Amino acid sequence: MNIQQTLQTNGVLVLQCQSENLDASNVREFKDLMRPMVEKHPKIVFDMSSMKFVDSSGLGALIACLRETNARQGDLRLCQLSNSVNALFVLMRMHRVFNIHESKDLAIASFA
Repeated sequence: MNIQQTLQTNGVLVLQCQSENLDASNVREFKDLMRPMVEKHPKIVFDMSSMKFVDSSGLGALIACLRETNARQGDLRLCQLSNSVNALFVLMRMHRVFNIHESKDLAIASFA
């Protein structure tokens, strides 16, 4: 699994996972990659444009990242969810838990 990182001038770290799935097969690796980023950066935007599928373990990993950033007085914003991933978030009512934006620019601007 590869996660691209881009640090914006306003201190927001933008992450984009290059995997199409976040599920039981790669969730451990995802958590291991995310841990140092979450510990170092309080403002994170996770661009999910390449993700086509997220299962319950992937959703749990995202919730863990959100909790950790919140515990550090930061926040994790999601953006560009595919239709199938967005449907899961609505079904599981996670759209009420996460701050979700249609575009990366809107998610970055939401930290201002």
